[in-house]
Amino acid sequence: MWSVGGSVRSSLLQLRLPQLPVRGVCSTVIHRKSTAPGLTWSAPASVGLTSACCQRSLVRTASGVSGGDVAGVAGASGWYSSLADSALVHLCEHFLVSVQQVSGLPWWMSIAVATLSVRTLITLPLAAYQLVIVSKVEALQMEISELAKRLRYEVSVRARERGWTDKQSRFHFQKNLRHLVSQLYIRDNCHPFKASLLVWVQLPLWISLSLALRNLSLDQSALQCDLAAGGALWFPDLTSPDSTWILPVCLGLINLLIVEVFSLQRVSPTRFQKLVLNFIRGFSVLMIPIAATVPSSMALYWFTSSLLGFSHNLLLRSPAIHKILKLQTARSDSPYRDLLSAFISKYYK
Repeated sequence: MWSVGGSVRSSLLQLRLPQLPVRGVCSTVIHRKSTAPGLTWSAPASVGLTSACCQRSLVRTASGVSGGDVAGVAGASGWYSSLADSALVHLCEHFLVSVQQVSGLPWWMSIAVATLSVRTLITLPLAAYQLVIVSKVEALQMEISELAKRLRYEVSVRARERGWTDKQSRFHFQKNLRHLVSQLYIRDNCHPFKASLLVWVQLPLWISLSLALRNLSLDQSALQCDLAAGGALWFPDLTSPDSTWILPVCLGLINLLIVEVFSLQRVSPTRFQKLVLNFIRGFSVLMIPIAATVPSSMALYWFTSSLLGFSHNLLLRSPAIHKILKLQTARSDSPYRDLLSAFISKYYK
C-alpha cells in the first residue's frame, strides 16, 4: 500500500538521508477613427440613426470620455495602452466582430453567444481537467499518509543511530517526504500545479475580451454606432454604462453565489482559506460599482460569463459527469440536494 513502485520502495527502505547532501488581422475589420468602405455596410442607412450616432459622439467628447481622450489617458499609463493594443486583444475584437457578422444577431445577443462558445469550448474542458487532477490528488492522500508513517519510523531509527537532533530529524523527514510525494505525482501524472491551468487560461482570456469590448465601444467607428443601437431592454446603448445598475448588481449577486457555493465544499476551512474567501467576497462586491462605470457591453459580458461559470460548476457536480470523467474518489449520488441542504443549514439555521 505504501510502496510507490520499485524506485520509491528502495528510496524509503534505504533512506538515503546522509547521501542526499494579431494586429494585422484585425486591421481589416476595424479601422479606428476612419470610415473605411469595409465597415460602411454595417452602419444603418437612415440619416436619423447616423445623426444620433454623431450626437452620441459629441456628447461623449463633451463629457471627456471620447475615444481620443481614452487613448490620451491610456498614454499616461504605458502598460494599459500596451495591453489594450496587444495582439490577443485585437484577436478577441476580430472574434467578436466575426461572431456578430456571421450570426447576424443583435450585438447584445452576439456577445452572449460569443461568451457561451468561449466558456463551453475552452473553459469547461479545462474545468473538467482540473476536477480530474484534484480527484487524483485526493485519492493519493491515503497512500501519502501511509508513506509518512513509515518514513517517520525510519527517520526515528536513523536519528537514534546517528544522534540527530529534533531539528535535523524534521529536516530529513520533510526532505524525503517531498521526494516521495513528487514521485507519486509523477507516477499518477497529477501534479497539483496542473489544476491551476484553468486560471492561467481563463484570466488572460477574460481580460482580453473585456478590453476588446471596451475598444469596440469607445472607438469612433461605424461599429460603435452599431453597438450604440445593439442593446436591449433597460440597456439599449451598449457603449454607455448601465444607469439602472441592474447588470452590475446581478453580476455582484451571481459572483457572491459562486463564492458561497464554493465555500460549502470546505467543511473545516483553514485560516488562509477563510482569508482568501473573504477577499473574493470583497472583490465581488467591489465589481458592482466598477461594472456601473464601464460600457454596458463589458458589464453584459461579465454577467454572462459569471452566469455560465456558475452553470458549469453545477454541471460538473453531476454523477453522470463524474462517471464519464472516471473520477477516482467517491462522490455523492445526490450532490444538488446535499448542496441545498448545506446552504439552508448554513444561512437559515
